[in-house]
Amino acid sequence: MLLRIVAIIFPIFAIVAVGYAYARVKKPNMAFANQLNMDIFVPALVFAALASKDFDLMANWKLAVGGTLVVLGSGLLAWPVAKLMKVPANTLLPPMMFNNSGNMGLPLMVLAFGEQALPLAVVLFFVENTLHYSLGTWMLDHRAKLWNLWRVPVIAAAIAGLAVSLLKIELWSPLYIGIKMLGDVSIPLLLFSLGVRLTDSAAKDVKLGLVGAALCPLAGMAIAWPVAIVFGLDEMQTGMLLIFGALPPAVLNYIFAEKYRQEPERVASIVMIGNVASLVFIPFALALALR
Repeated sequence: MLLRIVAIIFPIFAIVAVGYAYARVKKPNMAFANQLNMDIFVPALVFAALASKDFDLMANWKLAVGGTLVVLGSGLLAWPVAKLMKVPANTLLPPMMFNNSGNMGLPLMVLAFGEQALPLAVVLFFVENTLHYSLGTWMLDHRAKLWNLWRVPVIAAAIAGLAVSLLKIELWSPLYIGIKMLGDVSIPLLLFSLGVRLTDSAAKDVKLGLVGAALCPLAGMAIAWPVAIVFGLDEMQTGMLLIFGALPPAVLNYIFAEKYRQEPERVASIVMIGNVASLVFIPFALALALR
C-alpha cells in the first residue's frame, strides 16, 4: 500500500517541485501559459471528458451532489473556527471550501483510479469551479454580477460537454481526438504552474496558515465520509470524494482575495502552507480511499 501511494503522489509532487525549482532560478512569467491553460487546454479537457461515450451523467449525479455538500459543509465547519480565531469569515472560509481540484485533484484521481476516473474527477472539478466563481465571488463581493458565469471558458466547455452527452450527439472522431489532445496538455501544465505560483506566496501568518492547512482536508474528509455512506456511492466514487475532500486550498483563492482586497497576504499563507501540508494529508486520504 505504501509503495502504491508513493507511486501515485510522486509524479504530482515531482512536477510541482520542478516548477518551483525552475521558477526560483529563471523566474518565468507564466501569465500567458496560465491564460492558455484556463482558456483552451483545461476547457478542452473538461469537454472531452464529459462528451466521452463512456460518460453517464445520470450515473454520477450523486457524486456531483456529494461534491457540492463537501464544499458547502467545509465552509460550515470552518465558520466557528473563524469566529474563535477572530478571523474575518471571508478570509478563512473560501480557502477551506474551494480546493485544488484542478491542479492537484485531476492528476491525483487519474493516477489513483486510472483513466476511467477522469470524467468523474472532471465532475468534481466542475462542481468546485462553478461554486467558486459564483458563491465564492458573491462571498467576497455581494454586488458581483454572476449572470455572465457561462462566459467562463471552463464552465462553457462543461455545459457544451454535458449537452453532447445528454443529447447523445456523435462527434466526428478526428475532432474529438484533437480536442482530447489539447486537453492532455493541461494536467502537467497545471502542476508545473502550481510550483511556479508557490514561489510568489509568502507565509506571513504562520498560525492561520497551519490552522487552515489542517482544517481544510480534515473538514472535507469529515463531510465526504458520511455523504458517501448516505448516498450509497460505490467504492471508487467514495474514494474519489474522500480525496476531493482532502485536497488543499486552490491557488485561485489568493487571486480572488487579491482582486477583492480580502487580506490577500493571509490567504496566501493559508494556500501555501496548505499545499505543502498536502504531502501529509493526501497520502492519508489515499490510504483510506484505496484500502
